[in-house]
Amino acid sequence: MSILDPKLDDKTLHLIGEEADRMGVECYVIGGWVRDLLLNRPSKDIDIVAVGSGIALAQAVHKRIRGSHLSVFKNYGTAQVKRGELELEFVGARRESYRHDSRNPIVEDGTLQDDQNRRDFTINALAICLNSTRYGELLDPFHGVQDLNAGIIRTPLDPQITFDDDPLRMMRAIRFACQLRFSLNITTFEAIQRNAERIRIITKERIADELNKIMLSPQPSIGWKLLDKAGLLQIIFPELVALKGVETKDGRGHKDIFYHTLQVLDNVAAASDNSVVRPDHVLWLRWAALLHDIGKPQSKKWEDGTGWTFHNHNYLGARMVPRIFSRMKLPQNEKMDYVRKLVDLHMRPIALIEDTVTDSAVRRLLFEAGDDVDELMILCNADITSKNEEKVRRYKANFELVKHKMVELEERDRIRNFQPPVRGEEIMETLHLSPCRNVGILKDAIKDAILDGVIPNEYEPARAFMLQKATEMGLFPPATPSV
Repeated sequence: MSILDPKLDDKTLHLIGEEADRMGVECYVIGGWVRDLLLNRPSKDIDIVAVGSGIALAQAVHKRIRGSHLSVFKNYGTAQVKRGELELEFVGARRESYRHDSRNPIVEDGTLQDDQNRRDFTINALAICLNSTRYGELLDPFHGVQDLNAGIIRTPLDPQITFDDDPLRMMRAIRFACQLRFSLNITTFEAIQRNAERIRIITKERIADELNKIMLSPQPSIGWKLLDKAGLLQIIFPELVALKGVETKDGRGHKDIFYHTLQVLDNVAAASDNSVVRPDHVLWLRWAALLHDIGKPQSKKWEDGTGWTFHNHNYLGARMVPRIFSRMKLPQNEKMDYVRKLVDLHMRPIALIEDTVTDSAVRRLLFEAGDDVDELMILCNADITSKNEEKVRRYKANFELVKHKMVELEERDRIRNFQPPVRGEEIMETLHLSPCRNVGILKDAIKDAILDGVIPNEYEPARAFMLQKATEMGLFPPATPSV
């Protein structure tokens, strides 16, 4: 079968084929780039297999592409050629065998067939020849095109062996099913269930990388549900499994928090193309959605006359975020702080919806959320998932009222990320104080007075308020000596 796609009529691919012909080696573009070509999806990375030395072919191509950068990884027998956004990965065709206690293979030189045999899925084993006499010829020994058309994820060889050899492929199978919205072949899925415990030999970093790719999929819940059904979720993320189930007492039950959480995650994902969401926050806003109710199992309580309650679950969840990020090898930096902050604050807008929307409460929300307030509001809007359509309609209407009030107060009072107009240094200088508790009390009093609308967010009223409060506290400024 020959591929006549215009994307194949590419000068770089022809150049690679020319160098392979000059060296007398077979050369193929293989894997994800071919899959995405047939799916009409964008793909940047191009994997090249040479039936011979991949490094030697990369070196020859590097010399032909002006301004390119060559990286050679001799221990792995691979090389990379980069220029701008172009990334070419070169490897020699190889066969692999595995030890049971490691996913690192024993590698030997092999044929193209050996190389296709070692691929994880049929849709990733597709290869297109770049040699001039066979340019564009598709080699599809495992009917990968058929699986692409049917929307199926299937391993080329026995899935029991495939997943036992490299358990990370179980995560990759679910990730591809989520990204492409494909189904997992039943034999393949049953092999994942049987081998779920093998995931324990995979590093947390590699698992986190696959989870992040699931999170960035159009509908992340597909991946998380498959992880749960496959038996992997209990091993890699038990706190999420703890959200599952509904408990009933006196005829009153609460919603299944696991499925509610996944609905909120999908709602946030659907809003991710909103210009309000900063590009570097897209992934972490989704993590905040996944973790927003993670503290509910610890806080769940039955109260007579009220029913099931989850008091302070946002606070408990925020405390869990650093531990979860640490164990799962997710970032321990401002990204984690962002997730923790949104988990902690996610109930605040909901509380405003349920209560009278006061200027003071909205000012405090603006102050505490700062630049993250718009993304917090996306999370909170996504959290409205009741099956009661009238309740959802009422909440959505009140939510718009809160947003309108936020815009109005922000324009008038400039509260977001504000610093009180009178700083600590001025307080100490005016009252002849050294750093002490009273300085902090005065700073907080000025901040609270502005947030409560007692004084405007302006210097003169803030200074006058500070002097009045200092007088009440007995911190009289020294009298100006007479001349």
